[in-house]
Amino acid sequence: MYVIRLGDGTLRVPRSLTTDDGRLIGNAYVEVAPGEPGYEGWLAESITEQEDAERRRRWREGDDALEQAFLAFKAEQDR
Repeated sequence: MYVIRLGDGTLRVPRSLTTDDGRLIGNAYVEVAPGEPGYEGWLAESITEQEDAERRRRWREGDDALEQAFLAFKAEQDR
């Protein structure tokens, strides 16, 4: 998950919620507005919504070749 910079400057920062013993309950985003504590630090590593969409598109395109390689490997193992 990435820090996403919205058009109005608000950042969506990923957060994980865990139990006291460290088990993961879930992942979500919290919004941090300009001027709030931590904003400047998160801003430096943020990407735009368009950059996030482009990364996801490239991953999906790259998944086809990876999936084919896995299926070929699996077929060899099943013999």
